[in-house]
Amino acid sequence: MPEFDPKKVTVIFVLGGPGAGKGTQCARLVNDFGFVHLSAGDLLRAEQQRPDSQYGALIAEHIKEGKIVPQEVTIGLLRNAMKAALDSAGASVSGASKLVPESQREKWSDGKGRFLIDGFPRKMDQALLFDEQVCPNRFVLFLNADEDTMLERLLERGKTSGRTDDNAESIKKRFRTFVETSMPVVSHYREHGQVVEVDSVRPIEEVTQDIRKAVRASFEKLGEQP
Repeated sequence: MPEFDPKKVTVIFVLGGPGAGKGTQCARLVNDFGFVHLSAGDLLRAEQQRPDSQYGALIAEHIKEGKIVPQEVTIGLLRNAMKAALDSAGASVSGASKLVPESQREKWSDGKGRFLIDGFPRKMDQALLFDEQVCPNRFVLFLNADEDTMLERLLERGKTSGRTDDNAESIKKRFRTFVETSMPVVSHYREHGQVVEVDSVRPIEEVTQDIRKAVRASFEKLGEQP
């Protein structure tokens, strides 16, 4: 039995290779639709830095090696962040890059909430466990970009990001991990008609327009206010 009711809580998984533009596009959707944007990677990095974290060293090692952190750690962090957001009706969100704008708060009344979860699920067992225990997702937004474009973006970002995994060696490991473990997740949801695929090599604004249309259509189909 999922912890959160999918009739009240909307979850959209945002997947794409490293550098596909997930963070950029999620930040734009927060204002448009009243989502809370949770980045699995940001939550893990914050937990790694927390002084009394029992998982800090484990997370650091996995991130450095480009490996996937054990699912119980990641799912636990996401569940806690979602609960905090729902308890405060979007006014206080641990691990979110941005709070729900005041103009969108009515979408968080009566236990309702909307989440963009970026960089998760990274593998099939994570996907199934989250849908079963936390909340079934509405659909998967898949940002598709070729490796050359993603590598160029990440190396540029690495000049200023301070992230330990924004270097050529780690990036190539992350590409391999994504293809081997995350693409089967995309394929699984595609078979169930739950994938919206967007070419994210194009200019940012064009990509955003396509995503807005897909999200709006998803809400309208269920008779909800976008």
